[in-house]
Amino acid sequence: MELYLIVIIVFVLFVTFAAILKRYRRCPSDKILVIYGKTGRNNSAKCIHGGAAFIWPVFQSYSYLDLTPISIECNLTNALSKQNIRVDVPCRFTVGISTEADSMTNAAERLLGLNTEDIRNIATDILFGQLRLVIATMDIEEINADRDKFLANVSTNVEAELRKIGLKLINVNVTDIRDESGYIEALGKEAAAKAINDAKKSVAEQNRYGETGKALADKDTRVNVASADADAVKGENNAKIEIANSDALRREKQAEAERLAVAAEKVQAAKALEEAYKSERDAELARAAREEATQKANIVVAAQIEKEKMIIEAETAAERLRREAKGEADAIFAKMDAQARGAFEILSKQAEGFNQLVSAAGGSAKDAITMLISDKLPELVKTQVEAVKGIKIDKVTVWDGGNAKDGKTATSNFISGMMGSVPPLQDLFNMAGMELPSYLKGKPAEAPAVQDVKVEEPSREE
Repeated sequence: MELYLIVIIVFVLFVTFAAILKRYRRCPSDKILVIYGKTGRNNSAKCIHGGAAFIWPVFQSYSYLDLTPISIECNLTNALSKQNIRVDVPCRFTVGISTEADSMTNAAERLLGLNTEDIRNIATDILFGQLRLVIATMDIEEINADRDKFLANVSTNVEAELRKIGLKLINVNVTDIRDESGYIEALGKEAAAKAINDAKKSVAEQNRYGETGKALADKDTRVNVASADADAVKGENNAKIEIANSDALRREKQAEAERLAVAAEKVQAAKALEEAYKSERDAELARAAREEATQKANIVVAAQIEKEKMIIEAETAAERLRREAKGEADAIFAKMDAQARGAFEILSKQAEGFNQLVSAAGGSAKDAITMLISDKLPELVKTQVEAVKGIKIDKVTVWDGGNAKDGKTATSNFISGMMGSVPPLQDLFNMAGMELPSYLKGKPAEAPAVQDVKVEEPSREE
């Protein structure tokens, strides 16, 4: 018995230890272990990267966030720059879930349970919006020439937004920048033309200096020197004129660019105000809708519930009355149906009996009736006799002087009259519309002979 107890204890300890080991989870280096449920802190989840933790059964559960980088292609088109010139900026971003404490908590709250495609879609929307915002604050010259500044602005804006959902920007590449108006191409052509003109001017000046030196060497007179000096002054003046024209053109272009920049800034400020007013209006409309829904929930819904309750009670009462009426009707119908079936069975059996009786009488209904009456004759005779059976006579007083006719005394006449009051069978049949059979009539009785009947006078009343 003790051995069995020891075995059971060892088995229980082994199962408990195995369950504890099963709930102890290790986090791989390329994932984040998210423990949710009762974490014991104000955070909704506990995130662990590169470690292990014990998961309490029933009270806690766990899941993983993948740290694999996600490549997102953002081919932004028709983005409005600071100069109100639309440009195409194709970019490729590489993002991933951040391992910082706050960012991991944001990722656990907003990205847990989503697949890679869902995360890519969310990040794409954020990248497009921030990329448009950065382009709207920069000139095309800055975007095209100063790529480091453009990438720094993009990284600053994008990382701030991605951190809100637990992501971080790993890399960004800008392949090429194009505009639909050809402004960038014109800038390239202008730079190329300026370089070519400068080279030509340098060559011409060198040639001119060589020719001038040669002429000065060949001429020995001061006239030639003066002419050369005059030509030199004239060339200097022409150069100054070209420089002045170039400066004027530069200032004109600079003024036009500044005008476009100021206009773009004002347009962007107006759009920002418009979006702010629109957001405030949407917030007020949402608050009004919430207030309206609250009032409806407090008043209309309660009234609707009371109305449905009254309807249900009325329908219940009506259904109960209908069922009671139906039950009573079914009972009456069953009773009448049973009575009708009983009467039908009685009449059917009587009809079958009459039919068999007629068949036994050879098909003669009259003989069948005669047979039926013959069967009931004892009862008829009994009924006829019973007519005077119940008469009670306490005493009979006879005053007879002996002078009755036909030799009958008063006593015999009284008895004969009483029997004569009983209806004969012939009269009973006649009243029923039938005729008494001849074998029951008998022969007509002959008048009895007159005999002397002596009646002794009673000495006392009997």
